[in-house]
Amino acid sequence: MPTNTDFEMPERILLGPGPSMVHPRVLRAMTQPLVGHLDPQFLRLMTETQELLRYVFQTENELTIPISGTGSAGMESGLCNFIEPGDTVVIGVHGFFGNRLCDIAARYGATVRRLDKAWGDVFSPDEIEAELKKQKVKLVGLVHAETSTGALQPMTQMSEVAHRHGALLLVDCVTSLGGVPVEIDEWDVDIAYSGTQKCLGCPPGLAPLTVGERARDVIRERKTSVRNWYLDLTMIERYWGDERTYHHTAPISMNYALFEALRQVKEEGLETRFARHRRHAEMLWDMLEELGLELHVPLENRLPQLTTVRVPQGIDDGAVRRQLLNEYNIEIAGGLGELAGKVWRIGLMGYSSREENIRLLAAALKEVMAAH
Repeated sequence: MPTNTDFEMPERILLGPGPSMVHPRVLRAMTQPLVGHLDPQFLRLMTETQELLRYVFQTENELTIPISGTGSAGMESGLCNFIEPGDTVVIGVHGFFGNRLCDIAARYGATVRRLDKAWGDVFSPDEIEAELKKQKVKLVGLVHAETSTGALQPMTQMSEVAHRHGALLLVDCVTSLGGVPVEIDEWDVDIAYSGTQKCLGCPPGLAPLTVGERARDVIRERKTSVRNWYLDLTMIERYWGDERTYHHTAPISMNYALFEALRQVKEEGLETRFARHRRHAEMLWDMLEELGLELHVPLENRLPQLTTVRVPQGIDDGAVRRQLLNEYNIEIAGGLGELAGKVWRIGLMGYSSREENIRLLAAALKEVMAAH
């Protein structure tokens, strides 16, 4: 880019798996003046942000905070604080991000027992319990909304199974939080994390995290120090707790954005927000099927905010996406891992989940498909 002109980026219609589009109110919040990360006004904003996060997570957990980092930092924080070398963990893998959970857990010295299913399928409580009966397990990890496949994992009875065998339940809510019900207390989930850039309608950069008392006891009883200094909750919680003890310089402007995005979630109301995502998803599914396109995940397990569409035989996956971007200014994504080159991933998350976006995408896809 030329150095003698203003820095500008194109304003895309973001209909991929994230980041999603951001409401102008959230962008304006980021332009508020910087203050120190221990400024009294910022400390007040921190407290209010925590309350809003408890609302979205549907929890009373005291330790509910935004980790300074993207969703992957939330994932790593949800593992490194609770795993010690030699612990056994069970991870349900039915997509790309289950694989990532396995990778991170192994790096912290865990013995990882993978439960693999086809990408797009979901797990039953009986399948999890059968694995837990084999040996003592410290933690069970499940991806609630698998971004790589568009499958929504049911959570009914999952905590009951895990706790019956003495294990913690960790849930990845990166793509689900703010788009479908996430009921941490009702489901009795011990650890859950998310990202700001999907259904919360905020830029990437923070990872909401909530930790229940059962899991906090595990941290208190650790025999070794947490191996990740930056994500060590024993220190971070003192910054977000009553002590407000310095740990790191918080990303001030990102916290402004999250606060405003969460205010918008509260204004809309969770049930209304969930209904909007479902209504627009069904509209998209109908339009895609009218174009003769096949959806990857069966209806009963389909995630409203992220749809995977099978690339028709003979169609160049990348060429279609490039044409949508270059000629229509629309971003959708290709597949990851086992689904690379086989599916398109279409996201309708947060502020991106609007009827005009769906109609524009359907019309553009119709023209592009005809050309191919």
